[in-house]
Amino acid sequence: MRLPAWLAQHLAALRALLVFTVLLGLAYPLLFVGLGKIPGLGEDRTLIGQSFTDADGNPVPKYFQSRPSAAGDGYDPTSTGASNLGPEDVVDTQDRKSLLTRVCERSLAVGKLEGMDGSRPYCTADGVGAVLAVFYRDGFTGPVTRVVSVNQTGVPFVSTYRGVGVESAKIGEDYVALGGVITPIRGDAPVDPVVPADAVTASGSGLDPDISGQYADLQAARVARERGVTLDRVHQLIRENTSSGVVNVLKLNTALDGVNHPTTPKTD
Repeated sequence: MRLPAWLAQHLAALRALLVFTVLLGLAYPLLFVGLGKIPGLGEDRTLIGQSFTDADGNPVPKYFQSRPSAAGDGYDPTSTGASNLGPEDVVDTQDRKSLLTRVCERSLAVGKLEGMDGSRPYCTADGVGAVLAVFYRDGFTGPVTRVVSVNQTGVPFVSTYRGVGVESAKIGEDYVALGGVITPIRGDAPVDPVVPADAVTASGSGLDPDISGQYADLQAARVARERGVTLDRVHQLIRENTSSGVVNVLKLNTALDGVNHPTTPKTD
């Protein structure tokens, strides 16, 4: 007996669903779990970065520091992903800091750690986004009537703007909704900041173990001093752990630990 066409189509779709469920939902995952348990496979942890900080989250000075991570609490393989904050995210809210303020904070912290200038454009001296909400008499035009430093509840980073005194922000106040025009202020920081971009921004996955050669060179003097090894030796290890123009921080720090704790030769 020949089945109706509509029933035959439904049965064929059901068979396909069952087959692909077994293949992709069971066999495929189990295959890779099995491969991961084979000695020599699935053990390369240098593909995922990690933080070299103490229990309080402070950098451990003898280690090269990784770039920031937006994966969970940092380099969590189960929580990969970017922060999804873009370049126009410049105003802090009561619930979270803007991308700009995060960058400013990180740059200031790196500068302090390395003993150099951590300033960068559109950042205040105390490490928040240098952003004003400017109120104009006619909305977007006319004389300035009010100015607020939206990311500072303390003393504003500038005292006046176009002849109008700058106010500090009030927690929870939405100055954009009130009609303020958001105006980032560049300041007098260098065009090319000493602290490179990868030191203050997270990678897309949040798991990237690599930093730029510029960021590695920036940290070399500190690491050499803390470990009591020559700067030339540290630069040599940087070169040995550089591939395609980037430095694998995990491999580099592992190599440094090997220098400080060399393997004792076996004797008969």
